[in-house]
Amino acid sequence: MARFNKMQVLHAMSGTGMVPVFYHKDAEVAKNVMKACYEGGVRAFEFTNRGDFAQEVFAELSKWAAKECPEMILGIGSVVDPATAAMYIQLGANFIVGPLFNPDVAKVCNRRLIPYTPGCGSVSEIGFAQEAGCDLCKVFPAGNVGGPSFVKNVKAPMPWSMLIVTGGVEPTKENLTAWFKAGVTCVGMGSNLFPADIVAAKDWAWVSAKCKEAFGYIAEARK
Repeated sequence: MARFNKMQVLHAMSGTGMVPVFYHKDAEVAKNVMKACYEGGVRAFEFTNRGDFAQEVFAELSKWAAKECPEMILGIGSVVDPATAAMYIQLGANFIVGPLFNPDVAKVCNRRLIPYTPGCGSVSEIGFAQEAGCDLCKVFPAGNVGGPSFVKNVKAPMPWSMLIVTGGVEPTKENLTAWFKAGVTCVGMGSNLFPADIVAAKDWAWVSAKCKEAFGYIAEARK
C-alpha cells in the first residue's frame, strides 16, 4: 500500500480539482477504471464502501495501485462509523469520506493524521466539522442543498472553508464552471464519469478522455 501524508492528500485534491467516486464488486473492473482515471490525470480516487465484501475489493485495489498507479492517492467513501474507518485505514486508505458528519470518525482519522471529509448539508454542520479538524468538507447532496449558490453563500461569511461537492456534478463546461466560480476546492464525480454502458463495454479510453476533458473545463474555470 502507498501511504501519503495529509498535506499530500489535500494538495492532490485541490490541485487537480476532481476526485472520481466509484464502486464495483469486481476488483478487475475497479482496477481498470482507476487506471483509466490515472491516465486521464486523476491523482485522488475514492472507492466507495457500498457492497458486500467491499473491503476485500479495496484491499486488492490498494496493493495494486501502489505498483501500477504510484502517484494515485486512494481513499474510501460512504463511511458512517469509526469502526469502518479504522478498518479501511488498516487496508491503506489515505482519506476517509462520508455522506454525513460523525465526530467519532474524526477522532479515529485525526489520531492517524488521515484526512476526513464528512458530508454536510448545512452551514452549522460545516462549522462543527471544521471544529473537529476536518479541513475539507463535502457538500452533500450538493445539487439538492442549493447547488453553486449554496457554496457561494457559505464562502461569503466563512471564506476559509474548503469544500468539495458531490451529487449533481457533471463533466460539462457549464456545470463545472458554475461550481468553481462559486468557490469549490474540488468536485467529486461518479456515474457521469463512468456510465454503466461504458464500463460494460470496457471502453477505458473513453473514461480517460472524459477525465482529461473535465480537467480542461476546471482549468478554464479557475482562470
